Amino acid sequence: MMIIDKIALSVLLIGGINWGSVGIFNFDIVGWIFGGTSSIGARIIYVIVGLCALWCISLLFRESALSEEKKDRRIE
Repeated sequence: MMIIDKIALSVLLIGGINWGSVGIFNFDIVGWIFGGTSSIGARIIYVIVGLCALWCISLLFRESALSEEKKDRRIE
């Protein structure tokens, strides 16, 4: 796993915790830290979390591709 994968996954977990707090407690941690959900700081964080989520989609396909390569090596 590359370092960027670990960073993206960590940011995505933090974003998931934030959304969990919104769903359970109706409390947006990012919005609270940056002074509201429409503040520029909060919007930047939301965009970063979204980009990390898109990056993490590739983790689903990379794992299966690596598994297939290992299977091919065993067969040869």
